[in-house]
Amino acid sequence: MNTARLRDRVAASDPGLLRLAAGLRTVGAIALTLAVLGLLGASVPHLVAGAIAAMVATFAIREKQRSSQAVTLALGLPVALASLSLGALLSSRVLAGDLFFVALIFCAVYSRRFGDRGTALGLIGFQVYFVSLFVGATVSGLPELYGVLGIAFLGSAAARFLLVPETPTGLLERLREAFRVRLAQLVSAQLQLLDAGPEEIDEALKGVREGTARLHETALMIQGRLEEGTSDAAAARLVQRRVADAEIAAERLGLLLLSARSAERADTLTLHLPGAPAPRAGRMPGRDEAMARVRRDLDALRLLVLRPAAARSSTALSQIRNRLLGYREEENLPPAPPAVQDVFRGIGEAARAVLGLRIALDGPQDESDDSPATARSREELDAEDAVIDAGEEDGEQEELTGLRRPTTRAAVQVAVGSSLAIVGGEFLSSQRWYWAVLTCWIVFINTASTGEILVKGYRRLLGTVLGVLAGIVLAGAVGQHTWTAFALVLVLVFAMFYTAPLSYTLMSFFVTAALGLLYTLLHTYSLSVLVLRVEETALGAACGVIAAAFVLPVRTDRRTNELLVTVLERLDEVTEAAVDQLSGGSPEDLLDQARDLDQALADLRAATKPLTHPITPLRARRDTARYVVALLETCAYHARSLAATAELLPTHPSIAADPRLRRAGRRIGDNIAAIAAHVADEHSTAEVETGPSIASLLETEVPGTPRFGRVTDRVLRHVQRLDETVVGLARPLHVPVVAPRR
Repeated sequence: MNTARLRDRVAASDPGLLRLAAGLRTVGAIALTLAVLGLLGASVPHLVAGAIAAMVATFAIREKQRSSQAVTLALGLPVALASLSLGALLSSRVLAGDLFFVALIFCAVYSRRFGDRGTALGLIGFQVYFVSLFVGATVSGLPELYGVLGIAFLGSAAARFLLVPETPTGLLERLREAFRVRLAQLVSAQLQLLDAGPEEIDEALKGVREGTARLHETALMIQGRLEEGTSDAAAARLVQRRVADAEIAAERLGLLLLSARSAERADTLTLHLPGAPAPRAGRMPGRDEAMARVRRDLDALRLLVLRPAAARSSTALSQIRNRLLGYREEENLPPAPPAVQDVFRGIGEAARAVLGLRIALDGPQDESDDSPATARSREELDAEDAVIDAGEEDGEQEELTGLRRPTTRAAVQVAVGSSLAIVGGEFLSSQRWYWAVLTCWIVFINTASTGEILVKGYRRLLGTVLGVLAGIVLAGAVGQHTWTAFALVLVLVFAMFYTAPLSYTLMSFFVTAALGLLYTLLHTYSLSVLVLRVEETALGAACGVIAAAFVLPVRTDRRTNELLVTVLERLDEVTEAAVDQLSGGSPEDLLDQARDLDQALADLRAATKPLTHPITPLRARRDTARYVVALLETCAYHARSLAATAELLPTHPSIAADPRLRRAGRRIGDNIAAIAAHVADEHSTAEVETGPSIASLLETEVPGTPRFGRVTDRVLRHVQRLDETVVGLARPLHVPVVAPRR
């Protein structure tokens, strides 16, 4: 049991075990290379060169298919050999070497426009040239270094394809497991929210928010791996649908629990939104037996999520599943206040989503102990499975040319920044100037605005300073024990790759500490060298910021505005398509559109980090950025829910199209377009229009016509909250809000 719990924790903290696999694969490649070179009696400089080359050949390749990885690795070797040769040939020609280095940097960054393979080959070319400078490669020593590179690439291939193999199918399977565990953790967080007292409520709600965000992150990762990891498009579509159902049901359950603790209906889990419901009482309203039942059912839901495959036919689990699915029927709801009854309904819908997820991932389930409610849920799931359409449409994107293309602009910026770093680095040290160039290069990787580069440079400098202190301690402890030092380097390399997605500062810390050990091995270690490392890092970061700010600059505001317009466009597409389908329009691929919205929002969230970073002095702008992103997260939740409900329309017996919804959704689309126009052009005259509630727009003039049923009422609530949130979004963006014209 303890082993299973530990495995679940690891799966949840590292979805797909991506970080663990990257660390083990890189360490394995370095260890194999060092073992072979050690047996051949290689010198310490050759051991260092082999270790760095093996690391580069391993982490540079990011392609998903094994065949593509093999081709890129094979092409990388001649690129590495050519780069090493030029580094050795130009080592004694300062001006020619510097000019070539700048040209190489430009080409390495520009090659990113050719996809993962171009990125990998550019990275290999740059890093191997750096290796030639680091170990002082000479023309006479090239034959031996060629052999070192060959062994390093073979070690990388062995680690990638034999020691730590990764298949798209296996990776997707681990991501599914991570989704299951994170779903169970979210239910546990919701249980804590249920039991939290007045002093604990903020922390409990924060746990629910973080759990929801982590579940959403895993769903996006699964989406990115479905095409390669499933046998056919229909199977991918089924998994995508069931993952989306579970994600939305879990998020809705959290909102229902929050609503039951609040004076009004909750529309967002975001704590810092003005007007967000704050739970007032220490306990949820209702009788003690109802609260005890909610608590028991949440625990039972968590058990259903975590149950092992061997327990599928367990009678006890079947009874739990039947009871929870029974809450989808009105007659089975326990006596309780309306808000608490909504929680029971949410538990029933979550149980249905878990059942669908189990069928999609594990195959058919035992049906011998099904209750009528469970049987009806299975029938609904089967009907949905039967009409899943795997067709996909690839949208056309505008092709940017010249200096408007991001890769071209970045290549020019890095080339200019690196030129400054070379000149400044030579003044600091004629032997170690390339550290400034390396830092300038690194701060541009995966950044797209001046603000992002500034924050990344700050984090690298901080990690370097701390790493220098650690390097002093480690170098003193290791002394001249070569293999002890290499063993510690392997540990630090693993830590570097394991923490890289979590903290750039930590990654920089481990890199610098490892370099301190490598300097010790090369007999070039001294306190002055490590201090010089900090100075060169600061210089490189400064050169990168200067180049980003003055050479074809992309201001953070411009970058975030572009991404904000993209998010609004995706939100408009999803909302319009969902409302149209719920109004009786033709079916569309709503889940893919919803995931496009999620990805656009994730890109915007990442781009606003410089604005929301703790060191930013512009507090008002930081608060505005957080507020806008929080409102967009709320909009995305309601849009996802509308899309999921619309996809149920052809198969769900209790959902019928309502043409009146189209009239209600038109105002939302116009308002989103008005906000997008104003963000794209501050001189736009577009205005956001308020007016009667969405519910009033559905009123009919025909006497005796029913208003709308429970399912339509749920749809209407999402549309209403989306309408209100879009209007709320206009205010921090300074878009005029007017009453409807008569």
